[in-house]
Amino acid sequence: MTLPAAVNRCIEQLKAEHHAPLCAYVYDLPALERHIKAMREVLPENCELFYAAKANPEARVLKTLAPWVDGFEAASGGELTWLHEQCPDQPLIFGGPGKLDRELDIAMQYCISAFHVESVTELRSLARIARERGVRAPVMLRLNLKLARAPQSRLVMGGKPTPFGLDEEGLASALKIVREESSLELKGLHFHLLSHQLDVDAHLELIRSYFLTFRQLCADHNLQLPVLNVGGGMGIHYQDVTQSFDWARFCRGLKELIDEYGMGATRIRFEIGRFISAACGYYVMQVLDIKSSHGEFFAIGRGGTHHFRTPAAQGHDHPFTVVRGTEPAQITGQSVTLVGQLCTPKDVLARQQPVAQLAIGDLLVFTLAGAYAWNISHQNFLMHEPPRKVFIEG
Repeated sequence: MTLPAAVNRCIEQLKAEHHAPLCAYVYDLPALERHIKAMREVLPENCELFYAAKANPEARVLKTLAPWVDGFEAASGGELTWLHEQCPDQPLIFGGPGKLDRELDIAMQYCISAFHVESVTELRSLARIARERGVRAPVMLRLNLKLARAPQSRLVMGGKPTPFGLDEEGLASALKIVREESSLELKGLHFHLLSHQLDVDAHLELIRSYFLTFRQLCADHNLQLPVLNVGGGMGIHYQDVTQSFDWARFCRGLKELIDEYGMGATRIRFEIGRFISAACGYYVMQVLDIKSSHGEFFAIGRGGTHHFRTPAAQGHDHPFTVVRGTEPAQITGQSVTLVGQLCTPKDVLARQQPVAQLAIGDLLVFTLAGAYAWNISHQNFLMHEPPRKVFIEG
């Protein structure tokens, strides 16, 4: 695998500046900007694109994306405050189960485009807090409905018992509260049933089901709603990036569905995380040791899953490339398991992967490390030093 020239230059500079074994995250911000611009260019006119900040909330990442997205999605009060501090003029949407009353209250002070309500209890709390503040809270009801045509993926969050969203009974109760409470303003409905979707045709069928359900619910309950949030879930194929979700083809099919079902007057809102930021990040570990154990080779790197949990979380062998140093190769044409410094056999980033050459001092560069990586890792386990963070600028 060939690294981009800018990433190679950055890594070479890091090697020259630091004599201690290297461990770092490198973020390619110009590549991120090119990617989000390309996504934006093919999105149908009545569609909005929000960034799900849980994927990677680094301030420089947020500020690179801010000019090209319609806003940011937060899934906690902490994320909400962070997003407001970093990008105070950007619209925010606030989702996630178990919102605290004080989080709802703080959110009233920010530029909130919508509260994604997950339960009747939450809706009642939101109504009370908005009433006490003398404001109207913009509400999107997140629904967990059984759709007639719903595809499967590795991570399904709806259409079955889950802690997310309202089922049919909950929807009826929520609509009753909305009608009784003048402090609530119903903006639309929110569907998000699955993630890690690689199949464009299957996802278009899911969007078709969303459109049909949205129109039917609006007719059944006499609703005029301006927004339908269809979530995200576009997947990255970590073993073969060319097999990742085809966003351009999806957008062409989406435009056809919008025309077919007369959804042009409705704002179709996406909230996407992994698919936006994954490719801009690289996790770099310097090889500290190479050893053989019961006939298998292990390369121990400076770092591990406490910095980069993605391989363990996804249960895969993460893609990587070797940046050779000056030492002669200690192993040639062998399969090697890449591990970190943790005292657990689960600290594995890639298992029995072929390498042409490898020596102590070489760098292991893990690609597609820009989403659900550092920010989901158990960073304080064993109290190792954190990795450096380096941002390539335009």
